[in-house]
Amino acid sequence: MGISSDTAVIGLTGQSGAGKTTVCRVFAENGFSVIDADSIARQVMEKGTQCLEEVSECFGRDILDEDGSLNRQKLADIVFTDKNKLKQLNAISYPYITSEILKLIKKFTDEKKKLVLLDAPTLFESRADDFCDLIISVTATEKNRAERIAKRDGITPEQIKERFSSQHTERFFINHSDFIIKNNKSAELLEEKAKEVADKIKEYYNAEEAE
Repeated sequence: MGISSDTAVIGLTGQSGAGKTTVCRVFAENGFSVIDADSIARQVMEKGTQCLEEVSECFGRDILDEDGSLNRQKLADIVFTDKNKLKQLNAISYPYITSEILKLIKKFTDEKKKLVLLDAPTLFESRADDFCDLIISVTATEKNRAERIAKRDGITPEQIKERFSSQHTERFFINHSDFIIKNNKSAELLEEKAKEVADKIKEYYNAEEAE
């Protein structure tokens, strides 16, 4: 449930490679204020932060580059091959990420923003769905997602498989979301679907406000 009666927080999540970035852009273009959880996750693990210090204590200094900054690939190689290690990382980082998300929600609420999109790949794992009034998930077939990730990130089929194994299934997203946007065709169709959902949400909250 959302945390403010004046500001509606819409959670956006989904499977890796499904097209969430495009959906987020469409919502931003249609008047939603965006909170980028991935960006926050990078910020809380920047060189010199308390979060990075705790993570390096847990996983060893080998995950750091010579200048003390995080080597993200080394950390990914550890956590995406061991679910327990991924849980350890999440237990350390999520409280820092959640704190920053709540600060931004408060900021947008203070600014009288009516619709906030929380773009969070790990929305459910971090329990950030607790802050949301509605949840949208973007899904696609495993084949389509694997092709997109290989092209986008340049990683191997084995690395893609490991990444997928650490994530929820499509059925999970369907069961835990208010809207599902499937992206198995063209980018243009995805944008059309995203705008349709954005318009429905805006219409609902504008009507509610008018009552």
